Amino acid sequence: MARIVAIEHLTLDGVFQAPARADEDTRNGFEHGGWGIAGSDPQMQEVIGRAMAGGWSLLAGRTTYEDLYEGWVVRQPASPMTRALTGAQKFVASHDAAYQARWENSTLLAGDAAEAMRKLKQDHDRTLVMFGSGKLLRALMRHGLVDELVLMVHPLVLGAGSRLFEPGQAPSALKLSSQIATTTGVAILTYAFDGKDAAERPE
Repeated sequence: MARIVAIEHLTLDGVFQAPARADEDTRNGFEHGGWGIAGSDPQMQEVIGRAMAGGWSLLAGRTTYEDLYEGWVVRQPASPMTRALTGAQKFVASHDAAYQARWENSTLLAGDAAEAMRKLKQDHDRTLVMFGSGKLLRALMRHGLVDELVLMVHPLVLGAGSRLFEPGQAPSALKLSSQIATTTGVAILTYAFDGKDAAERPE
C-alpha cells in the first residue's frame, strides 16, 4: 500500500502560492512569485531526497502538473531534475476525463479525487510525493488520505496569496516527527497524520 507525502513551501502567514518563479502562478493578481528562492538551502533537497528514497511516484493536481512540465521540461530540459521527473511515474488528478496528459509516464486520475486516491493507495507500491496541488491536497486531507506533511516554513509574511489551509478545512490531528532549521531561517517541519478519516473526528 502506498503512502502519500506532501511537501509544501509556506510563508509565516500560510501562503503557498508561487514560491519558485515570478510567473509561476499570477492568479488573482498575485505579485510575489518566487518568494521561496531566497530561502533555498541544501537541507531542503536532503529532506526531499529522503521522501523519495526507496522508490517514488509523483501525484499532482492538473495545475501543478502543467506548471512542473513548463518549469522543467520546457525551460530546463537538460536538468537532472527534469530527467528524474520525466522518468518517474506520474499521476495527475483532474475532473476532466478527456484531459490529455502530455508528459510521458503519466496516468490520468479522473473523477472524484478521494475515490481515485483510495484505490491508488491500495494498488500502488511506491511513495506518492506531492508538491503544491493545494486543491487536491485539501481534498485528500479532508478524507484522511495524506500520511505525511512536510512544511518548509519561510521567514516571510506576504499578506496576500492563496493559503494552503483555508477557512472551513476539516480538523486534523498531526504529530511532529522532525524539525530542522536551515541556515536561511526556514523551518522544515515534518508531521504525521493520525490516520483517522476527517469525517470520523469529533467537532
